[in-house]
Amino acid sequence: MQQIERSIAKDLLKKLKPNKVLLLLGPRRVGKTNLVKELAANLGKEKILQLNGEDMATSSVLSQRTVENYKRLLGNYTLLIIDEAQKIEDIGAILKLMVDEISGIKILVTGSSMFDMSNKMGEPLTGRKLTVQLFPFAQMEYNSIENLVQTKSNLEERLIYGSYPELLKYNSHQEMANYLNELVNSYLLKDILAIDGVRNASKMLDLLRLIAFQVGSEVSLDELGKQLGMSKNTVERYLDLLSKVFVIFKVQGFSRNLRGEIVKSSKWYFYDNGIRNTLIANFAPLSLRTDVGVLWGNYCLYERIKFQNYKQIQVNNYFWRTYQQQEIDWIEDRGGKLFAYEMKWNPNKKVSAPSAWLQHYPDASFEVITPDNYLDWICT
Repeated sequence: MQQIERSIAKDLLKKLKPNKVLLLLGPRRVGKTNLVKELAANLGKEKILQLNGEDMATSSVLSQRTVENYKRLLGNYTLLIIDEAQKIEDIGAILKLMVDEISGIKILVTGSSMFDMSNKMGEPLTGRKLTVQLFPFAQMEYNSIENLVQTKSNLEERLIYGSYPELLKYNSHQEMANYLNELVNSYLLKDILAIDGVRNASKMLDLLRLIAFQVGSEVSLDELGKQLGMSKNTVERYLDLLSKVFVIFKVQGFSRNLRGEIVKSSKWYFYDNGIRNTLIANFAPLSLRTDVGVLWGNYCLYERIKFQNYKQIQVNNYFWRTYQQQEIDWIEDRGGKLFAYEMKWNPNKKVSAPSAWLQHYPDASFEVITPDNYLDWICT
């Protein structure tokens, strides 16, 4: 498999600070463990202790919460790395004691559930941690191993199978589909079952399938609840939990409190097209699909999310729609300025900004993102 340098690798090195915890978050199988190993290999002078939160021995040795115990454990080590740290009971309090009492210690931990990490690490580590997120490969990362012709050639495959790192190992689309099925039915299901208070993983998967068919559309929680036999509140809670294990993300409506703008509804997108297509059991080529526009929109938006995160762009993201059915796919509020974007698979289709948008936000920019110009939007 070709080696791809992760965009946040150098940033991780810069953010490793004495008596601070650096938290690396991201879904399973996106390469967190490999990234940490590569980082450790490049830290020549550091003495590194690496532990695995899923190993019972790790939990056992850390359970004795005393300064003396942790000083014996760390000895002359200057960097502690804990993979899947959310599996360790009271991990937040444990790490707080370490960074408060052991002078000079640097700590890097990884986790695949923002829900668990927030609950177990949030309050104890207030002011003591930095958080970095890792995603499936971004197109800006693929640029290191492919030229423009190859990128354009690989676009259809990425719209269908997504960008999980291990897909580079496989030579056939059937192998890719098999891998994604295993990813959803093993790792994703495992993460869902691990969420506190969730007893029915099949309901969660059913909810995800419904969302997969409604990508880019406004979602009615009441309607989802009726279809699943759940309350609206349960649906809302499940969607929030699914966003915290990095499967889907929510986009809310934008408004400056002007009449006719819709703000109460939300849209949901997947962090990876491969996961979405696995859930609906559809790996058909684009020429045989009726949802190419959906795939294109979802792809562009999650690639933009990666770009924003890796470039550390401070931004609020929205969609915009009025009761008169005028709408825009993506609004960015950056530095007090508005930037509007519409996603279109067909580059020859002429699209202009809605009249209500131009009337109310005349200083905002408007751009159509197509296969002709998308690389500028997600890579540079």
